[in-house]
Amino acid sequence: MPASIRLLLVLSVLSQTSFLLASEPPKEGRIDPEEAFDRIFDGRTLKGWEGKKGVFRVEDKAIVAGNLKTKIPNNEFLCTKMKYSNFELRLQAKLIGEGKNAGIQFRSKRIPNHHEVIGYQADIGVMGRDHSIWGALYDESRRRKFLAEGDQDKLRKTVKTSDWNDFVIRCEGPRVQIWVNKVQTVDYTEKDKGITASGIGIIGLQIHSGPPAEAWYRNIRIRELN
Repeated sequence: MPASIRLLLVLSVLSQTSFLLASEPPKEGRIDPEEAFDRIFDGRTLKGWEGKKGVFRVEDKAIVAGNLKTKIPNNEFLCTKMKYSNFELRLQAKLIGEGKNAGIQFRSKRIPNHHEVIGYQADIGVMGRDHSIWGALYDESRRRKFLAEGDQDKLRKTVKTSDWNDFVIRCEGPRVQIWVNKVQTVDYTEKDKGITASGIGIIGLQIHSGPPAEAWYRNIRIRELN
C-alpha cells in the first residue's frame, strides 16, 4: 500500500476517534478528569452566587431552591457572579414536590429590574402528564422555545424521579451539548451569529413558578475550555 494512502487511512481513523470522544461525556477514571475542574459551590455557603433571599438556601451540602409548603410566585434564579463562555459544567440535580419544572441557565444574563434571566437553559422536569424535559435545551426569555430535546424512551429509563441525576453541559463556540446520566439529550449548533458572538454569561440555578417544589443542586464544578 502506498505511503500516501496509509497516511490518509490513519488520519481518517484519528478524525473518527476524536468525533466519538467529543460526543460522549468524559469518562471517570480515564485520566481523572476531575482534577481539571474548579468547584464553584463550596457546599457550605452561597459565596460567589447571588439571588433572592429566602428562595435559596444551603442544606446537606446542596443548594436548595424553593420550598414544599407554599406556591412559588415567580421564576427565581441563583446566579454566579462570574461569567463563562466555553466550558464543561458538571453537577447533580433533583426535583421534588408538586411542581415539575426547574433548570440550569448558562451563557445567560439577568434582565434589569426583573426576576427573569435571558439565555440558554438545560431543563429539568415534566410537561403535561409525562413528557420529560430533562436535559432539553430551552431558550429562556429570548426565543421562548425548546431548541432541542432528548429521546423520550431513553429519558424514561435513565431519569431518577425525586433522586439525584448527573448533568454534563458542554459549550464550545456555537455548539451546545447536554448529557443526563451519561445519555446525550442535546447536540445543538447555534445558527444565529448574533447569539454565538455574545456567547458569554452567568450560570444560574432555577426554581420555576407554580406549585410547591424544591430543586436541589450539588457537586457543581466547571472546566473552562480554550
